Amino acid sequence: MANDEVVLLDFWPSMFGMRLRIALAEKEVKYEYKEEDLRNKSPLLLQMNPIHKKIPVLIHNGKPVCESNIAVEYIDEVWKDKAPLLPSDPYDRAQARFWADYIDKKMYETARKIYMVKGEEQEAGKKDFIEVLKVLEGALGDKPYFGGDNFGFVDIALIGFYCWFHAYETYGNFSIEAVCPKLVAWAKRCMQRDSVAKSLPDQHKVLEFVKVIRQANGLE
Repeated sequence: MANDEVVLLDFWPSMFGMRLRIALAEKEVKYEYKEEDLRNKSPLLLQMNPIHKKIPVLIHNGKPVCESNIAVEYIDEVWKDKAPLLPSDPYDRAQARFWADYIDKKMYETARKIYMVKGEEQEAGKKDFIEVLKVLEGALGDKPYFGGDNFGFVDIALIGFYCWFHAYETYGNFSIEAVCPKLVAWAKRCMQRDSVAKSLPDQHKVLEFVKVIRQANGLE
């Protein structure tokens, strides 16, 4: 695969784009990173993802792969000689897909309510978000990673949210570590990996980005 042309269309604070950055780093795949302005989407993005018109998009030898978890699976299948991300056992693979899907359906929207709404709706969002975190902490159990001893698919699906934790805590006025200590310990363990540490932006930079979003929506 040495002659492969790999391009990633992404937006730096996207926890979904971070998944692809981490997966590519785990596989040691060289790629061209193209930052998108989501208020002025590039012709390339619109051409490569005409259905959803969203990032991230992985372009491999001119062919697009959309939706982050699907793209991570694709990366795992194409560059299979290094750092397997999905378990080899079919049942374990199905379980990994289940939890990645749970993260997609539950995490983003509940977390967004913490900084995009006020009052009772915000409190309800925070409560829902904490419940999601507790469910995930239960799934993690006492294992080092969601897949056991090996960093993999579910870890990649979730860890991008970690750099947003500071923003959630700031606007939700709570401590994630206080309610889910094992989950935060897991996140810190993930951050010791180069693939993760180099793919996630600084949490303070994310907080500044959230402030801009809130100002644009008249919340500050």
